Amino acid sequence: MSPRGGLRRAAVLIALAAVALLALVLGIAFGAVALPLGAVVHVLLHPRDGGDASTIVWALRVPRVCIAACVGSALAIAGFLLQGMLRNPLVDPFLTGISAGAAAAIALGVALGVTAAVLPALGFVAGLLTALVVAALARRGRGLDAERLILAGVSLSALFSAIVALALTRLARGGSDEILAWLAGSLAGRGYAELAWTAPYALAGLVLALACVPALNALRLGTQLAGAVGVDVALAQWMLLAAATMLTASAVALSGIVGFVGLIVPHLARRLVGSDARVALPASALLGIALVAAADTAGRALLPPSEIPLGVLLAFIGVPTFLFLYLRPPGSARLWGT
Repeated sequence: MSPRGGLRRAAVLIALAAVALLALVLGIAFGAVALPLGAVVHVLLHPRDGGDASTIVWALRVPRVCIAACVGSALAIAGFLLQGMLRNPLVDPFLTGISAGAAAAIALGVALGVTAAVLPALGFVAGLLTALVVAALARRGRGLDAERLILAGVSLSALFSAIVALALTRLARGGSDEILAWLAGSLAGRGYAELAWTAPYALAGLVLALACVPALNALRLGTQLAGAVGVDVALAQWMLLAAATMLTASAVALSGIVGFVGLIVPHLARRLVGSDARVALPASALLGIALVAAADTAGRALLPPSEIPLGVLLAFIGVPTFLFLYLRPPGSARLWGT
């Protein structure tokens, strides 16, 4: 990396950090209930003051933007890890079947009358178990076979989607709306308690991801060349899959099914800073935070007092962005280069 290129990428990271911070601040300032900006600033500076504004800001909006930051960064990093490991720009975190497994468990839980407080944990555990099954099916020797991983994830996702449809049409009695809300993705009803028990798992995934950065840069050259330069490819693959699984399961437990973040954000990050994981990984995290926080704020503020589901709004943003990225002339694409 040349000194000039390093300065440019550092400037981009600083700009992305400012954008992410702005998105979080807007998430606190705006919502279904209109609050004067001065009142929001006063409440933030004096958190112990009582009143409705203090309750709205500290009990509802602050935990919500924290959860949005966790979900956005987790899905974006997981997508970046999987796309780099498989060298496939069409891979996203949900390709491993984690979201489908979680959705099936949640749907069955609602249909069987499981209490709402247990549902996020149920989805988290189901997501982890699904990832273990996919990994077992994709195993070849000590490592993972990319084609088997994708095929196993797609196949199990189809199976779990059928289970969700069965729960919606035959099993659920009065719980269909709750299942649909989970499938549509939302941060509504989540608070400090959910964030407290999922954050350690997301943090563990982040630590694993950072430990894999050198190997991820080597894997850009292909598994054979990566092995030739001293990378234990099999170990790196398992670590990358474990990190992506922890991050995705944590996000799903908090938000339900939220698509396109892990697919699109890594592309945008690579276009802005290149494919060096030392820079592209934090860029992906910052872009994910900004995207999910901004989309959640828009979903709350556009049609008050009702909310537009986060997953629905991100689909409206994600589809045009995805098409724009891939319908540009081939010469303008930069997926793995520096």
